[in-house]
Amino acid sequence: MSIPWRPAPKLIGSLAGRADAEAGVTTQTGSLPDGATYLIEVPADWNHTLLLYSHGYTAPGSQNPARNVGDPFTRAFLLSQGFALAGSSYAHTGWAIQEALTDQIAVLDIFGATVGTPSRTIAWGHSLGGIITAGLIQRCPHRFDAALPMCGVLSGGVGTWNQALDQAFVFQTLIAPQAQVVHITNPLANLGAAEQALAIAQGTPEGRARIALSAAMGDTPGWFNPAAPEPARDDFAARQANQFLWAQQVTFPFAFLLRAELEFRAGGNPSWNTGVNYRRQLERSTGRDVVAALYRESGLDLEADLRTLRDAPRIAPDWAAVDYLERNIVFDGEIHVPVLTLHTDGDGLVTPQNETAYAHAVREAGNDRRLRQTFVHRAGHCTFTPAETIAALQTLIARLDTGMWAGLKPEDLNTAALRLGSTFNVIAAGGTLIHTDPAFFRHLPGPFLRPFDAVSDEDHGRRDERHRVAAE
Repeated sequence: MSIPWRPAPKLIGSLAGRADAEAGVTTQTGSLPDGATYLIEVPADWNHTLLLYSHGYTAPGSQNPARNVGDPFTRAFLLSQGFALAGSSYAHTGWAIQEALTDQIAVLDIFGATVGTPSRTIAWGHSLGGIITAGLIQRCPHRFDAALPMCGVLSGGVGTWNQALDQAFVFQTLIAPQAQVVHITNPLANLGAAEQALAIAQGTPEGRARIALSAAMGDTPGWFNPAAPEPARDDFAARQANQFLWAQQVTFPFAFLLRAELEFRAGGNPSWNTGVNYRRQLERSTGRDVVAALYRESGLDLEADLRTLRDAPRIAPDWAAVDYLERNIVFDGEIHVPVLTLHTDGDGLVTPQNETAYAHAVREAGNDRRLRQTFVHRAGHCTFTPAETIAALQTLIARLDTGMWAGLKPEDLNTAALRLGSTFNVIAAGGTLIHTDPAFFRHLPGPFLRPFDAVSDEDHGRRDERHRVAAE
């Protein structure tokens, strides 16, 4: 079914256009059997396409409402175009993939029973919602016609947390031996100890060099503020200062506090670094030049630190916990519908190298004709403008309409985003909306440093090791 796009609604201000968007929209809310809530919105002139939205990570203790779209501007636009929107809260907070994969399908069932059967259902979502989106089309391919994972954790659960362990392990070994990296007993105190050590280290040339080495193990970008230009590639001091901000404000809470929530639900530690060669990881990292420059300037011996990492006791996983994280979830590359991904290149929480990991699994499964990946040149996690989001969605729907990929050149996507007008070309920064030109660009991320999927020979070897250990 071809869907004609209507002129974009005129919106002024953060809440403007709300009345237009609400007019004729039927809203349905409720609870699922496991306690999750859901939100469904259907415009009067529904075009029979349903967008099932999966939201991102919600920290334990935070409010957990049902969400069916990422921002109010995109919501208003999509309702004005006749799209139905749906999504759930998930039954629990944290790494709630197990619950989300069930809850989101339950929302589809409710929609079918109360509204009707869509002619098309598109899965989409941000961040953790990106991995859930990819998980939904892998687990339940017959329920979806296309998918748009945005800033998604597409390296899968095992690879993601292994790479986080590498960063934390380097930091603990070289800077903060008092911090726990697995089997965390007091999460808040553990984060406090890590953050204190981080702040102290940032105050010395030696500490900054070692922070850069830790950051390199996760390909943390040297760009943090989406409202500021990217530091020059050879401005190593500025790039390290941005890596510090990523650690302090974003990645350390996951590595040193929120890992405890994952370990609780998995029943143990699902990560390991046995067999990891940190010299080789550094050679493959996008941060290697920053590390080399700062070690040289500080007078520290990089080779000595790499030997220290080589000789440090390694961490083995609890294999039952690994099984849990594999189920929730790693990817086998079996995609049977068109998938378009969207990622910023300056994302330090879910790095763009996640896209490399996902593309590898899809390619190994022989399904790369169904996958296309797009990139936006901007710092931040999920810092897309509504216009960039809508342009990507329009391109995905055109793929469904025609059976062919088209309009994916950065200049085509930027033109489509600009066509939506200034209201939709904004990002939120510091509590205010900032006009931002669309920034699609050609980008080829490097390798994901700790890949783990369902198709690679190396990962099958890990499974063989697990089964051997279990047998013994």
